[in-house]
Amino acid sequence: MAMSVIRREVPRRQVRGWEPFRELEELHERALQVLDSALQEDGGMPWVPLADIEETDDAWVIEAELPGVKADDISVDVQGDELTINGEIKERERKGILRRRTRPVGRFELRARVPGPLDADAVEAKTAEGVLTVRIPKPQQAKARHIEVQSGAGANDS
Repeated sequence: MAMSVIRREVPRRQVRGWEPFRELEELHERALQVLDSALQEDGGMPWVPLADIEETDDAWVIEAELPGVKADDISVDVQGDELTINGEIKERERKGILRRRTRPVGRFELRARVPGPLDADAVEAKTAEGVLTVRIPKPQQAKARHIEVQSGAGANDS
């Protein structure tokens, strides 16, 4: 015996106006704003800037994205084998209502460890076009060195 199914018609104008991905994006942004404001008000956790860490033959190079940050607002410190980059991007005064924010504001901090102790006097830091570049020269003992393999009699003689 076949059963009948009752279907409800959904008006088409309601379906067309609904944009689920837009609503999810707005919900995500609101949640991030609430979280950011809660963390920043009580001196909470700083955000970590995007960064690349590269090892060359003679140095470690850290490139951190800090768009709009002046060199005077960035602090680079070395202690033992750890490099710390920190500072703050201050919220700028606005005339209108901020409807969307994707650029970070507030305190930032990036920590990086390298193998072995650092020579703090040899570390260089420069900023250009929104990118902070920190160059940490390797100590002599950490630099790569090619060892020539010699062949000859007597190496495995018993």
